[in-house]
Amino acid sequence: MSDFPIHTAETAPDAAKPLLEKSQAAFGRIPSLHGALAEAPGVLDGYQILHKLFLATSFDNDEKTVVWQTINVEHECHYCVPGHTAIANAMKVDPAITEALRNETPLPTARLEALRTFTLAVLRGRGHVSEDDLNAFFAAGYTKAQVLEVILGLSQKVISNYVNHIAETPIDAPVQKFAWTRAAKTAA
Repeated sequence: MSDFPIHTAETAPDAAKPLLEKSQAAFGRIPSLHGALAEAPGVLDGYQILHKLFLATSFDNDEKTVVWQTINVEHECHYCVPGHTAIANAMKVDPAITEALRNETPLPTARLEALRTFTLAVLRGRGHVSEDDLNAFFAAGYTKAQVLEVILGLSQKVISNYVNHIAETPIDAPVQKFAWTRAAKTAA
């Protein structure tokens, strides 16, 4: 069992308190992840900045969801998969996209599948992607700027996924209905 605290506005280090207030204002509550990140205020600040920057990328809501959930699922993040399921619902993402990402089944369009495939290539290759990976991404209509935006999304998710693994962050009550575990892969 982890002994990482999930801070509240009252228990957080002073430098984290205004950041948690920002979370409270944005979500109507302090997400447990933010409470865990508050132990290191600079990390919480960095995470919030990366989140804001990723929201401002050229990706539409479906594509943002593909990048986030591809990474969350690959990292088997017990906290972020349900959290981003709720976020996808709030962003009006087609539930078929969300379910395909959660279940690792084909996405409804070749373009979104190309985004998932490229995101996995970046993640699994730790940034080492092949010319074929890049060409397939570009052939799907994506740009060099979007290569970098995938890396931005990955940067954000590494922070949250890894912290959630180490801190054993409890799933927030509003998203518990979206709890997730990776389905067992069957042999082909």
